[in-house]
Amino acid sequence: MCQLLGMNCNTPTDVTFSFSGFAQRGGLTDHHGDGWGIAFFEGLGVRHFVDHQSASTSPIADLIRRYPIQSQNVIAHIRKATQGVVSLENCHPFVRELWGRYWVFAHNGNLVDYAPRLHGSFKPVGQTDSERAFCWLMQELAKSHASVPSVQEMSLTLRELVPQIARFGTFNFLLSNGQALWAHASTHLHYVLRRHPFNRATLSDEDLSVNFAELTRETDRVAVVVTAPLTTDEAWVAFEPGRLYTFEDGDLKGQVGPSGPTVGLTGLQGAALRAPLPPRPKTGPPRRSPSDR
Repeated sequence: MCQLLGMNCNTPTDVTFSFSGFAQRGGLTDHHGDGWGIAFFEGLGVRHFVDHQSASTSPIADLIRRYPIQSQNVIAHIRKATQGVVSLENCHPFVRELWGRYWVFAHNGNLVDYAPRLHGSFKPVGQTDSERAFCWLMQELAKSHASVPSVQEMSLTLRELVPQIARFGTFNFLLSNGQALWAHASTHLHYVLRRHPFNRATLSDEDLSVNFAELTRETDRVAVVVTAPLTTDEAWVAFEPGRLYTFEDGDLKGQVGPSGPTVGLTGLQGAALRAPLPPRPKTGPPRRSPSDR
């Protein structure tokens, strides 16, 4: 399986610490040497890096480990090819524009005989099932909304669309437009919420630890999503398969399934996500940023 890493924060944060451990999972010896990529949202822009080399040996990955780019939403991917040749155009994450915003997507899994009808502006450049799924999602989102939906509306629409792809196979994915991070697990994903009081964390894939209490403010919040836990001393939570999780401002805002109850949301937001699916239409002062190092 490929490897996924996502980060969502309430203030720009660097992902150096988590990426250092994550990149070690891209070694040739563990059969994840078919390329990698990472995307950082900065305002309305995106810094996007991909390489068809192994993440454990790529000079670009080494740059990311040493260059503390700060972002509120980050998506990274290490590829084990199942469909498509080993090349740049098949490296995740993929980026598309919709409603004047960038959208970033990465997928872990294999969709068998998945050939959706793509008749809009979104067409794959490479040969992967993952990019086809992303293009179909963008196409259907464009049909469902006239402009950028709210985070809650987006979650409702994804709850309807995702099962139509997941029935073709394993569909673990991360998606962000810079506002929030959406994550879905068919099989394996885990998350951890880092908040006050911050503690020390030690990577499981590399001899490296960091004391977050020395690098953060009491108000900072960071959510990290990954295929398998990155650290040995944090309380990682396994995703419930088949559910869509929404992270915003470094916190878990809720999780929804195709028909089951919503967990973690209250008030109007929770009521909206608990409601049956409606018919889909056709149509401040500066502050020191925390560190993940």
